[in-house]
Amino acid sequence: MRYVTVEGFPAVGKSELLSVLKLYFPGQVLVLPELVKEVAEREGIDLLRQRDRLRRAILRELPRRQREIEDGLAQGLVVVEESHLGVHAAYSAALGDRAFLEHFSRIEGELIWPDAFIRLEVSIPVSLERQRARGDPRYAVGAEVLERMSAWLSRWHGERGHELLAIDADRPPGEVLDDLISTLDLRYRSLPRADVLPYLILLGRPAAGKSEFIQFLRGLPPNERARAYHVGTVAVLDDFPILWEKFIEDDIWEAVGRGRLISRRAGDNYYVTDDHTWPFLIEVLNRRIEAEPELPGRTVIVEFSRGGKDGYRGALGRLHRRALEQGAILYLDVTVEESWRRNLARYDRDRRDGILTHSVPWEEYERTYKTDDWRELAPERAGYVEIRGAKIPYVTVKNEPEPVSPADFAARFGPVLGELFRLWSER
Repeated sequence: MRYVTVEGFPAVGKSELLSVLKLYFPGQVLVLPELVKEVAEREGIDLLRQRDRLRRAILRELPRRQREIEDGLAQGLVVVEESHLGVHAAYSAALGDRAFLEHFSRIEGELIWPDAFIRLEVSIPVSLERQRARGDPRYAVGAEVLERMSAWLSRWHGERGHELLAIDADRPPGEVLDDLISTLDLRYRSLPRADVLPYLILLGRPAAGKSEFIQFLRGLPPNERARAYHVGTVAVLDDFPILWEKFIEDDIWEAVGRGRLISRRAGDNYYVTDDHTWPFLIEVLNRRIEAEPELPGRTVIVEFSRGGKDGYRGALGRLHRRALEQGAILYLDVTVEESWRRNLARYDRDRRDGILTHSVPWEEYERTYKTDDWRELAPERAGYVEIRGAKIPYVTVKNEPEPVSPADFAARFGPVLGELFRLWSER
C-alpha cells in the first residue's frame, strides 16, 4: 500500500497514533493531517455551524492537498492521511449539508483515492467518553450524528468496493499502534551510532557492585554513555528476579502441602538447596536472550553471580552462543569480606526482592559464593577466555573502595570499558 487514510469516530486516537508514525518512521512515511480540521483551525471556522464557509475553504485547499499526496508518492514514501473527504461527506449527510454533497459528487471522480482505508473502530459510547476526556467542544459530536454519519460512510465504502481494514481501537494504545504499524508494513530503522558492545556479561560476587554500576550507566546521557563507556541503550537480563520467583513458588508449594522444591527458608530470606537451580537460571536467561531484538546502538547486559569450583565455567559454558560470540565480560572483583559487608549493608527486609536491596543469607553465601573459579578461568587482569569455541574478551576490575559519586564511577569504569571495547574490537 502506497497511500492509505485512517478514519474513525472523534477522539479515537487518529492524530495521536499518526504523530508517532511521523516521529519514528522518518524517510518512510508522509503523514498528512486531517484537511478539514487543518482548514477550520487555521481560519477559525466553526465546523458545525459555518458549513458554507467551511465548504469554500476546503475546496480552495483541495488542490494543494492533492499535490502533497502526489509529491509524497513520487518520493517513494508511504502516504498516510488522517481522514478523507468521504468522511466529511458522511458528516455533511448527517448534518443535512446538501451543498457540500453536491460539490462532492461532482469532484469525487477527479480525486486521488487511497489504496486502502484503515478504520480505527470503537463504539459510539467509547467515542463520547473520549471526547469528554479530550475536553475540546469545537470537535464534540453527539451520538445521533455519529450514527447517521457511520451508516452513510459504510454504504459509500460498500458501493465503491473500497478495501476497508478495521483495527480495534478499544484496546491499550500500544496494541493499537502495533497493529497499525504492522498493517502499514513499516520497519523501524536505527540511525548509525557510536560503537557499543552488543552484549556485556557482568559478573562478580554478591554485592560486588554490579547493580550499582548498571544504575550509574542508566543515569548517563545516551551520547556520553556510548562515547565514554561503549554502552548503548541498556537492556538488563538478571537471574536474581527469576530465582526470587522460584522462592515464592516454593512458598506456594509449601502452603498447599507439596513441600519446597529448590529452597529452604533462612529467617526472612531463602537459600538454594538444589544445585540444578543454577543451570536452570542460565537456561531461562538464554530464552530471554533469544527473545531480545538485536538492534544497533543497544547493549544487553547479562548479569549473574556464581560460586564454587566450576561456577563461572559451567554457567558460561551454557550461556547463549550469541552472547558469547558478540559479548565481552566485565568481572567486578571484591574480597569475600567486602562482599559480605555490602551484602548486609544493602539489605532491606521490606524490599528484599529488589535488585539493589536484596541480600544473600549466610547459609547460601558460605555454601555457594565463598569461593569462585574466576581466577582459574581468567588468571590475568585482562585478556581473552575461550568458551565453546568463542574468544571472549574480559577485564577484571577491582571494585574497592566502593564507588559512591558519579566521579568515582567514571574514574574507575571509563578506562576499564575503553580497554574492554578495544579487546572486543581486536578479537
